[in-house]
Amino acid sequence: MPSPYANRPESEWLSITTRLVQEHKIKAQELVEIVLESWQSIFASSLGGFIIGQDIFPAPQIMSFLLHELVALNLQQRHPRTWRKGIAKNEKDVVCRSDETYSFEIKASSDKKHIFGNRSYAQAETSLTRKSKSGYYLTINFEKFVEGIPSSTPAITLIRFGYLEHTDWQGQAAQTGQQARLLPITYNTKLLTLYSAA
Repeated sequence: MPSPYANRPESEWLSITTRLVQEHKIKAQELVEIVLESWQSIFASSLGGFIIGQDIFPAPQIMSFLLHELVALNLQQRHPRTWRKGIAKNEKDVVCRSDETYSFEIKASSDKKHIFGNRSYAQAETSLTRKSKSGYYLTINFEKFVEGIPSSTPAITLIRFGYLEHTDWQGQAAQTGQQARLLPITYNTKLLTLYSAA
């Protein structure tokens, strides 16, 4: 869809984001519930008879992958007629069956407050782009396992939801850099905090 922020001053971005989130087909409270339940289910699962958080202590990238998958699957399980996990490369992570406008990406990170994308997120979209980088985003920040303290259970620290566009992502300047980041103005105006452990 056309950019909801087009030709609108930065002073209006937060109110636009608030309206977009309020109009979304999934309510903020349910998103929070699904994220927290998905996170807890990771620690209630066993792999080959071994329990994550007791016997296995995955790296943040693996925890992010598990969370990413479980959030999509749990939402699909709750509302199979409305939501499904994205499968094709040109689909968002979570697909709205009735209106693709509401489909969204999931980004998770063990950073305290930032999220990251790969460098392609900062590049302009073309006819060859696999999927649109603009649209709704669910972002999740979580703690990582503390080395040497196997009994510690990491927690979800921050859940945000909003609307991002490819122009919001800033690619690393170095040619070898593979990461894209968001500017502070974007965190403050285009992502609404739904949950904070602080």
